[in-house]
Amino acid sequence: MKHQPIHEIDALGNIAQVQGATLSRRERLQRWADLLSRNPHRQLKPLSRVEFYAERERALLRGENTPISVAAADPVLREAGLHGDTLGDAQSFFELSAAEAHYLLCDCHFPGQMDAEGVAHRIRQIATPSSASFRHWI
Repeated sequence: MKHQPIHEIDALGNIAQVQGATLSRRERLQRWADLLSRNPHRQLKPLSRVEFYAERERALLRGENTPISVAAADPVLREAGLHGDTLGDAQSFFELSAAEAHYLLCDCHFPGQMDAEGVAHRIRQIATPSSASFRHWI
């Protein structure tokens, strides 16, 4: 075992974080959309009434079989820095505004059922900077 000063160990930790976070926002979003598109007819669960929670509570929202849980199960996105499957984790990692997260994940935007391909399509809209078509839903 090699003994090292704490500042050298800290420097190694920072290097590992930078190396893991090499995907751009667009690449992270595209990866998420691609994961969902692998099983396009998969029925997912939206988050319920996202807009009615205080910001701190909203960040902790999660659920089984949500679009976020699909992303969180991917080793590539985990390696790139996705820490968990909460709404706060998704907003932070994918750099989503509150309005974008609401558009992608809230049940009020998915009358009936939420399918993976529908969510993937919305993610691709957000990933394309020139696409503002989702904004009319916000």
